[in-house]
Amino acid sequence: MKTIRLTAAQAMVRYVSAQMNEDGQPYIAGCWAIFGHGNVAGIGEALHAARDQLQTYRGHNEQTMCHAAIAYAKQSGRKRAMMVTASIGPGATNMVTAAALAHVNRLPVLLIPGDIFANRAPDPVLQQIEDFDDGTISVNDCFRPVSRYFDRITRPEQLLTALPRAFATMTDPEKCGPVTLAFCQDVQAEAYDYPENFFVPKIWGQRRIHPDPVELDSVINAIRAAKSPVIVAGGGVHYSDATAALTRFAEAHNIPIVESQAGKSALPWDHPLNLGPVGVTGCTPANDACEIADLVLGVGTRFQDFTTGSWGLFKNPDRQLVSINVAAYDAVKRGAMPLVADARVALELLSKALGAFQSTPPAPAPKANWFKAVDALTDAPTDNNQLPTDQQVIGAVQRASGPDTVVMSAAGTMPGELHKLWKSPRPGSYHMEYGFSCMGYEIAGAMGVKMAQPERDVICMLGDGSYMMANSELATAVMMGVKITIVLTDNRGYACINRLQMGTGGAEFNNLLAHSHLGENSQIDFVAHAASMGATAVKAANIAELERALAQAKTAAGPFVVVIDTDPYPSTPDGGHWWDVAVPEVSARPEVTAAHAAYVTNKKAVI
Repeated sequence: MKTIRLTAAQAMVRYVSAQMNEDGQPYIAGCWAIFGHGNVAGIGEALHAARDQLQTYRGHNEQTMCHAAIAYAKQSGRKRAMMVTASIGPGATNMVTAAALAHVNRLPVLLIPGDIFANRAPDPVLQQIEDFDDGTISVNDCFRPVSRYFDRITRPEQLLTALPRAFATMTDPEKCGPVTLAFCQDVQAEAYDYPENFFVPKIWGQRRIHPDPVELDSVINAIRAAKSPVIVAGGGVHYSDATAALTRFAEAHNIPIVESQAGKSALPWDHPLNLGPVGVTGCTPANDACEIADLVLGVGTRFQDFTTGSWGLFKNPDRQLVSINVAAYDAVKRGAMPLVADARVALELLSKALGAFQSTPPAPAPKANWFKAVDALTDAPTDNNQLPTDQQVIGAVQRASGPDTVVMSAAGTMPGELHKLWKSPRPGSYHMEYGFSCMGYEIAGAMGVKMAQPERDVICMLGDGSYMMANSELATAVMMGVKITIVLTDNRGYACINRLQMGTGGAEFNNLLAHSHLGENSQIDFVAHAASMGATAVKAANIAELERALAQAKTAAGPFVVVIDTDPYPSTPDGGHWWDVAVPEVSARPEVTAAHAAYVTNKKAVI
């Protein structure tokens, strides 16, 4: 057997560079890196030597580098992923939040934090925690609960098993998620005679799981027996490349579709069988269909509480829940009839078996009435002297968008309003991180989306709270010349949670700057701040100026930031559903007592 002598870090980089996807592209599209004493000598040297095969990108924050990598994987439909490396200590733990985000959303990312010395000779090294009861513990053990696969590399030859396991996890449709290989810093520099065939290029295909015949027959019979079925489209529809199959299935059998946050854009917004967003941030026609449905067919959804209205949405006492999912864990939730299978395969087999079966198509009036109600909210205002609403901002961005636009966001007001109001023209035009709803994902995520699909027009919508949480990768986007448009709505605080606080009977407290200790002293010039990092930045005084700025953004080079002040209070009154947010049983505030009484009533209505 021929061997080649490499350091462990060199071997890892060479192996990573040789892993391909079905399209013949490198599965790992690049490495994000911030170097420190735990990875600069070993991994840093290896990445430099391989810079022509594996591009290394420099970020400004370990968490947001991971956000960019995760957004890249999401927009790529999980067909490609990225690697992120950081030093030991705070560099590593900064990535833990992003690992949790990837875990919740079932998205692949390869995390390589530096670790302490395997030989323990210089212990305790700089940034090393010391566990008084366990000598094997380092800060990287924080990654264990938020990784789909975790390993600590304490010997060079461990890569021979650890790396194939890592890629098997990231490319597995069921287990897909973050992988953490904690790499002891002395081991990175140690050499070993690796077999040459370990580095032969390998193709990682997309495994399409076929259903069990018994489960398939059960679901076929359940659909045939249904009088008012509805399909809940989740993110798995996109990752399975099943959007066309879902459309054919719905059209063949006249079954309406509702979309979760992750499933939105599975069908064009104006398709007659697309009833729109579902759940807490859903629209009236979709939620009304779910309330009476006697069969709820989930396709690639994990039935998050925002999708199910905290399980209070499906009100038909005789309803049957069916779940098509590659993960048995998700397929059996809430007593669902499972169909463990790839979404595209399952839909095609079901449609063939159902033959000429058709349900009663949905009436067009509810959907038409919905848009009649909400389109008025997104229209340009006639009075430019009042603060615009978030709905009006969304309307302006929608009018400036085209078929190649991807709108994206993650936390705060925008996920709910965009889910209800955004009209997605085709698959992949709506990118929302709403599994972890992580503030600070937006700007780095927009950069990742654009890197994944350079031909798309990427518009990031976020509030001032998220901008202040993590904005440093705006400088990275400038440095790399990544063209994204950022619409920053300044409502002077955390307006979304302020509304929730009020909705549960609480006093306005510590969310808007005006209601926080010394918050009135806050004076932030977001235009100047964005411009200081190299972005083109402008302030829009009203919706008309916002529309002109968005037109200007189309011809600008690099990141373009539009800041607009908005009213923190209005939200879309139509649609929506109760959400289980526990209200205190005892309070001196009568508003809280009333909210608790309503909470108890709603809890009793959950089937």
